[in-house]
Amino acid sequence: MTGTLSNIASLASRLLLALIFIVAGWGKLQDPAGTAGYMGTVGLPAFLVWPTILLELGGGILILIGFQTRIVALLLAGFCVLSGALFHNNFADQMQAINFLKNLAIAGGFLSLVVNGAGGWSLDGRSK
Repeated sequence: MTGTLSNIASLASRLLLALIFIVAGWGKLQDPAGTAGYMGTVGLPAFLVWPTILLELGGGILILIGFQTRIVALLLAGFCVLSGALFHNNFADQMQAINFLKNLAIAGGFLSLVVNGAGGWSLDGRSK
């Protein structure tokens, strides 16, 4: 793949992966008590709402701009697998099974960033 095309594809993949986390983190920031209550339904303590918001919103922004991409992508891949296992584990419900698989697919996209990095059009790429 040529340099420009590779950079466009890398930027697009970061944008598409980051978007769901920025939107979700922003939503959780608007109602942390509601989010904490939802997290409590699977036995998670309420204080975890703040690290979750930070990881989703902050991690999404860092992926978008391509800063510390490999580290952040690894954290978000783990988050996707863990949250899928905790919140979408009723495989008898087709929608929950699909959401679990969606989380795994997103984790796969992040693992691709772990291996390949952010690309040239990123803060990581500029520092090379």
